[in-house]
Amino acid sequence: MDGNTYDVVVIGAGPAGENVADRVVRGGLTAAVVERELVGGECSYWACMPTKALLRSAAALRAARRLPGAREAVTGDLDAAAVLGRRDSFASHWKDDGQVGWLDSAGIALHRGQGRIVAANLVEVTGDDGVPVTLTARHAVVIATGSGALLPDIPGLRDAAPWTSREAAAARTVPRRLAIIGGGVVASEMATAFAALGSSVTMLVRDGVLAQAEPFAGEQVTESLRESGVSVRLGAQATSAHRDQTGTVHITLTDGEQIEADELLVAIGRTPNTRDLGLEAVGLTPGAWLTVDDTLRTVGADGTPIGDGWLYAVGDVNRRVLLTHQGKYQARAVGDVIVARARGEAVEDGRWGRHVATADERAVPQVVFTDPEVASVGLTAAEAEAAGLRIRVLDHDLGAVAGSALHADGYQGHARMVVDEDRKVIVGFTLVGPDVAELLHAATIAIVGEVPLDRLWHAVPSYPTVSEVWLRLLETYGR
Repeated sequence: MDGNTYDVVVIGAGPAGENVADRVVRGGLTAAVVERELVGGECSYWACMPTKALLRSAAALRAARRLPGAREAVTGDLDAAAVLGRRDSFASHWKDDGQVGWLDSAGIALHRGQGRIVAANLVEVTGDDGVPVTLTARHAVVIATGSGALLPDIPGLRDAAPWTSREAAAARTVPRRLAIIGGGVVASEMATAFAALGSSVTMLVRDGVLAQAEPFAGEQVTESLRESGVSVRLGAQATSAHRDQTGTVHITLTDGEQIEADELLVAIGRTPNTRDLGLEAVGLTPGAWLTVDDTLRTVGADGTPIGDGWLYAVGDVNRRVLLTHQGKYQARAVGDVIVARARGEAVEDGRWGRHVATADERAVPQVVFTDPEVASVGLTAAEAEAAGLRIRVLDHDLGAVAGSALHADGYQGHARMVVDEDRKVIVGFTLVGPDVAELLHAATIAIVGEVPLDRLWHAVPSYPTVSEVWLRLLETYGR
């Protein structure tokens, strides 16, 4: 048997790629992953893990200061060096030995280098030695190369050496002045983190903070950022940027005003990592997002799978949902469907079937780890209306729940439930407040399970907990 022939070859060893390979191996097939950087991908080293580590210490300090007794025990401010050190440990000090060891224990082969598709079921890998090695996939090739930071065409920006999410997550020091272009999740979380660490932060936000969330979420986060000293400049747009000989970055706005900063973070969106994958060999466009069918097979411009359906795409690269947990969810479906097709078994591709990623459509959970946290799943009220649903929107003051008052003095928050009136089920749920992240999965289950509101009355929340908000929302809806 050829040592470079596998049942499945996965290009990209981030969370999505690792999970595809793991599922196919568990299903009895062989798999190899190709990775040009660190095994574990963006989430492990430059996104989820290090950024949440940056945010957690400040969140714990805020929580203590909101409780009498604990407040008096707290002296001093954050130790920035200790926070960065803890961040380093969660990024494994940017070494992937542990992840590589896991691949080996799982029976997954690793080929380091740039992977390129050269023909159907063939992937050429070029490592540091420059010698290409060709891998053959008997059943499938899976693209799981993720996305990178998008830099806009602002004059002088690239020469100003801006930070992207990677540099922010791996910063060795805390800048005295940090400017941020953007108002989305990365921008809001990094503004929260660096303001807590002592930076003077200015956010240049063209379209509003967390503009894709329910409006009250962005409003409360904006207010909190400003209370923490962040200058949130709504409607501000940069027209040029340059870094002078002293290292100071100068950002010029549309009205001519200049902002000065020691570092500039650009966080306005993502772009697919597909430019150097050999996509032209199979009729696809290098540098473009990949389009997939219901079972995540990559399709061409005519909507039909490439070749006989041997090419798949999971995670950010297919642009369905740019979240790590959804990429892993897609990966499980893809790994299982590849095994099923290899064995000639039935494919369960109906709604909520085993081999499709139905939750990508209307049941995506997300937590934004700002202060306050924003936890949401499903559709916003605006999205539900745009989808043609007949809805009723229920709101409740999260601070008025008995468990919230016990959780922290002066607890402030808000909860919204969006109900499909025709089916009497929840289609959207948003929570804003301290420590609401751990409340989200109950709403996710209710939406995915399409639990009727009449049945939810029998899901009794424990008293006194913040989860009592479920009862208050149901009471507001009536029975």
